[in-house]
Amino acid sequence: MLRFANPEYLWGLLIIPLFVLLFLAVSRWKKRVLARLGDKKVVNLMMPVVSFSRPWLKFILFVVGCLFLVIGLADPQIGSKTEEEKKTGADLMILLDVSNSMLSQDMVPNRLENAKQALAQLIDNLHSDRIGIIVFAGEPYVQLPMTTDYSAAKLFLNTINTNMVPTQGTAIGAAIDMGMDNFDFKDGTGKAIIIITDGENHEDDAVVAARHAADKDVMVNVIGMGSENGSPIPIFQDGKQVGFHTDSAGHTVISKLNEDMCREITAAGNGAYVRATNANTGLNIIMNQISKVQRKTYDNKTFKDFEDRFQFFLGFAFLLLTAEFFISNRKSLRWSKLKLFEVKKT
Repeated sequence: MLRFANPEYLWGLLIIPLFVLLFLAVSRWKKRVLARLGDKKVVNLMMPVVSFSRPWLKFILFVVGCLFLVIGLADPQIGSKTEEEKKTGADLMILLDVSNSMLSQDMVPNRLENAKQALAQLIDNLHSDRIGIIVFAGEPYVQLPMTTDYSAAKLFLNTINTNMVPTQGTAIGAAIDMGMDNFDFKDGTGKAIIIITDGENHEDDAVVAARHAADKDVMVNVIGMGSENGSPIPIFQDGKQVGFHTDSAGHTVISKLNEDMCREITAAGNGAYVRATNANTGLNIIMNQISKVQRKTYDNKTFKDFEDRFQFFLGFAFLLLTAEFFISNRKSLRWSKLKLFEVKKT
């Protein structure tokens, strides 16, 4: 199978007929001018070093060289092999808390950035597992559908911030339910949920949601972000911190890691809880838990691996255009003196 990586360059082929028409027009004009000078044989004797065939040779080399050049720029690719790809892994759904409390700075630089770093390390440790990302605050949103494209996962991860969810709060239960809705239970792969949060759940019953997940053999793990002493929640305007959140009485709000809630969720979800620190995200514990999830072949697809062939066309184009450049329009004096078929008079 043949395809072009840059098919838009093929429009350059349209200029070749213009070159042909222009060359034919110039050749006809030269012929008419020479005809006005007198008899053709006499004119040829007057211009012994002028070649009438070499311009045609040069033009043919030029046109064919341009043809190969355009095709080379379009990068022709040939499907050289067909392979069957089978992947064996599990489905992991990451639930990332993006509520304002995740901006607390009891972790450096803050809880959310630490959570994103932990998630990036988690992605680096994956091989054939599919991964999806859901962000949540007062409501959950799917940030990345289930995929094995880890580069795309990291790209989406870099865009996550607390402003992407309009409703503030911490609805862990709703996030778990959405994660369950995004699993494909027909493929039989093992499934796990990893929640990265400070555990301040204000909206729903996350423990009940985790228990429902466990009933469907989905393991629910939690990485806790924050400290027991807590930290104020900063307020930012135009990227600069201008103060801290306060309650209705004007007191500064202190956000603390709710480890009891995190442990209750993992207990109900048959998973593991680990508290992240600046020095250790606790990924070893989580990865050990994920390794217990049953892996199955979840993908079986055929694809074609295309190989570039542009180098051959560009190489021929270079040779032809170089030859055209060095060929002169004048006859070779050495070859013109060599008259192999001349009949000498005796």
